[in-house]
Amino acid sequence: MKRYKEPQFQERIAAAARARTTVLEQLRDKPPVDETAAAERAERRLAKEAAAREKRQNAILAAKEQKAAKRARALETAAASAAGQKPVPPTDAERKAARDARYLARKNRA
Repeated sequence: MKRYKEPQFQERIAAAARARTTVLEQLRDKPPVDETAAAERAERRLAKEAAAREKRQNAILAAKEQKAAKRARALETAAASAAGQKPVPPTDAERKAARDARYLARKNRA
C-alpha cells in the first residue's frame, strides 16, 4: 500500500490555478441576467417586506388597543368596587378580541 505523499508547493499552486480557471469558465458560461426578471423579483421582495412591516405594525396597534382596553376595564372595576358595585364581566366580543390580540402578538413574536 502506498503512503500519502504531501503535495509540493508547485503542485499546490498549479491546483489553485486550475481551480481558478475552472471557476472563471463556469462564470463565463453562465447566462446573462434578465433585467426584467430581476426587477420583478426585487418588486416582489419589496412588496413582501412591506406586507410584513404592515403586519407587524397592525400587531403593535392591536397590542396597544388591548392594553388600553385592559386599563379602561381596570379603571371601571376600581370605580365599581369603590362605589360598592359588583364588577361587570367581559362580554363575549371583548373576550374574543382579547384572545385574538394575544394570539396575534404570540404569532408575531415567533
